[in-house]
Amino acid sequence: MNYNWRRRDFLKKTSAATLAAMAAGAPLSGFLGSCSSKETIKSTADTVILLYMAGGMAHTETFDPKRYTPFRKGMESKEVLSTFPAIPTALDGIQFSEGLENIAQVIDRGTLIRSYVAADLGHILHTRHQYHWHTCYEPPQSVAVPHMGSWMAKELGPVNPVIPPFINIGQRFTVGEGEELKAFHSAGFLGSEYGPFLIPDPTSGLESVRPPVGMSTKRFEARNQLYERLVQESAMGEFGSDYQKESLKRSMEQAYRLLNSPEAKAFDLSQEPKEKYDIYNTGKFGLGCLMAKRLTEQGARFISVTSEYEPFFGWDTHENGHTRLVDMKKLIDAPIAQLVKDLDESGRLDRTMIIVASEFSRDMLTEGRPGAKVKDQVEVPDIIEDMKNYGMHRHFTDGCSILMFGGGVKRGHVYGKTADERPCKSIEKPIKIAELHQTIYHALGIHPETNYEIEKRPFYTTPDGEGVAEMDLLA
Repeated sequence: MNYNWRRRDFLKKTSAATLAAMAAGAPLSGFLGSCSSKETIKSTADTVILLYMAGGMAHTETFDPKRYTPFRKGMESKEVLSTFPAIPTALDGIQFSEGLENIAQVIDRGTLIRSYVAADLGHILHTRHQYHWHTCYEPPQSVAVPHMGSWMAKELGPVNPVIPPFINIGQRFTVGEGEELKAFHSAGFLGSEYGPFLIPDPTSGLESVRPPVGMSTKRFEARNQLYERLVQESAMGEFGSDYQKESLKRSMEQAYRLLNSPEAKAFDLSQEPKEKYDIYNTGKFGLGCLMAKRLTEQGARFISVTSEYEPFFGWDTHENGHTRLVDMKKLIDAPIAQLVKDLDESGRLDRTMIIVASEFSRDMLTEGRPGAKVKDQVEVPDIIEDMKNYGMHRHFTDGCSILMFGGGVKRGHVYGKTADERPCKSIEKPIKIAELHQTIYHALGIHPETNYEIEKRPFYTTPDGEGVAEMDLLA
């Protein structure tokens, strides 16, 4: 089915679902009734760190390089499969794209997935695919769907009761498609206490957990009381159910506890040794990885660090694909590798799962995927005369790369394969989002039949509870 969604349609539907969630009562757990006779799953992970490459990271330019064709004026666009030469990795016979030398040297500590297939959602909107990736549900939905981090917060609770169980680092909602991004940065019907603790900029992370400079504790408490009154007079206070109101109150109390705790120092990056700080300091994303390390040490449950989605920036390469990726690789290469090494050396990687992923890939020519092609959003000339046209500028959904480390994931493992010639699609062991989510939940010990009754029907962690964990990814 070829949906022709517009941003306005997406916002209307998700806004209606949010209002419905506010008015809903407590979700009724369906787990005990449906799963009480099932075996308990033994967990291999306590914490998940999601490193999200928002905007569409091209697999042929990162972790699955193909034939390299250097730029020359007058070249045919159909010649171009990769715009970077391949480099060796710590795994024999496995190559990455130039610019990822540090991650290449730690891939023997994790699993490389080369066959993730994103969903066919019609005309491609980044935020719709991001919604799908983070919730496992295709938007829009008639209910407010929880983010995967919220499921973990609800089912497992905090590792440390002072540290918020779900922390999101690096995404602002004041740029680009902010309202659409808010639609999936939510606990939905599970309640506000399981939603994300937001840190838009890790360089000012400490400001998120302490009063502004010069404000006394007494004045801050007065502001907090005023905020509570404003909440009572808000749409939540007027239309929210008792469950949702109590959940919001508990989330506010949790934030206040963190403010007065010694664990708040985890947000202060200036306390990190300078030599380590300098490795991570490639920008907001790199420092977000450093904060994720510090929060893991203090007992966070789920941490998302994003390169940030803003239309036509970052990985969203509609032109100048090659030159933009040179810079993007500098932002992510050292921090991701250092995070893996630091957690491995401290012994925490065994129980911490790190995931590096993006909503879909990119290609020079194909928009969507073969057999389900959608309207082109970028004009690609047949003959390339300008460097701005050299790179992967169209959205490609049929072959994406994902890295996974720790938390029970196999070491030195490669899963799936894509074709060496265009279209460079998945040709072995394709894996979709429901299987990926259930694999993550399985590692955390969350049963696949976990569900809550919403609108008089069971609502599962994956649609209809049909997602199956891919055990070949786990040791």
